[in-house]
Amino acid sequence: MNHHPTLSIIIPVYNEEAVLAELFARLYPALDALNTPYEVIFINDGSRDRSVALLLDQQNKRADVTRVILFSGNFGQHSAILAGFAHLRGEIAVTLDADLQNPPEEIHKLLAAYREGHDYVGSIRDMRRGDAWWRGAASKLLNRIREKTTRIKMTDQGCMLRAYSRRIVELINQTREVRTFIPALAYTFSMNPTEVVVAHAERAAGESKYSFYQLLRLNFDLMTGFSLVPLQMFSLLGMVVSAGSVATYVGLMIWRAATLPPLDALKAMFDRDILAFFLIGMVLFGLGLVGEYVGRIYLQVRDRPRYVIDRVVEDSAFPPGASDVESTRNLA
Repeated sequence: MNHHPTLSIIIPVYNEEAVLAELFARLYPALDALNTPYEVIFINDGSRDRSVALLLDQQNKRADVTRVILFSGNFGQHSAILAGFAHLRGEIAVTLDADLQNPPEEIHKLLAAYREGHDYVGSIRDMRRGDAWWRGAASKLLNRIREKTTRIKMTDQGCMLRAYSRRIVELINQTREVRTFIPALAYTFSMNPTEVVVAHAERAAGESKYSFYQLLRLNFDLMTGFSLVPLQMFSLLGMVVSAGSVATYVGLMIWRAATLPPLDALKAMFDRDILAFFLIGMVLFGLGLVGEYVGRIYLQVRDRPRYVIDRVVEDSAFPPGASDVESTRNLA
């Protein structure tokens, strides 16, 4: 086994038995063609299908470059990436989805950008294939909102194929945030980020693990985790609504004082109900927004492990690195 790989490939896996065989068949030849020492770290995130058996079989076949981290349950994609970061030995970390929507043959583009001096390399999907129309529209809208609120610039935040320098990985490993968005966190640590255009393909098999709600949840976490702007904007909106309400009622009193013809009683009641519903909706939204920040604090102060490792499967002759010992002590 290569004890000092240059490149570490991090691949979270969750119920991907239908696509793993094709992933193995394409991934290793693509990496061999790079002529760069590498390792592949698969993180099984509590799969309930045959993914674990397939991963262990592949590790046995390519034990020289393959390690498998088995979680004790389902902790989420970002926790899986963090576990991979805690165990990698390479100088360059590349994250990749197991579903082959980002072809492994495109990894060389990220390495080329890294070797030009960029410490963080994001990716932009050339032509999104196989995605529902609402995913593209929602992604563009949420990207604009996120950039305005966090000042973090990512053209395609949903693309998993990204490269990180060892310095950025070590900084990410030092953070203790329970809920975070790794590409955005890396962007804040980066000194010379860039993006490259990569090919995109339809999912090879299986179904997407992200529903509309989960995508919305991810973006809400991103905005509340990296900025106070949502709270500040809501405070500003509250002041604007309050001022508008006062102006409305002052105008109504002036109108009545001028003895203008009264509005139809039903219409007046309807207008008041609309205003009441709007104000109630704003109050509920504000409570939810404040609750989001309070919830993040609650999760953080509990200081529970972000994930729990059942075991790490690797070549027994491979000596454990410092990062492995540290992650086992703190997280497992």
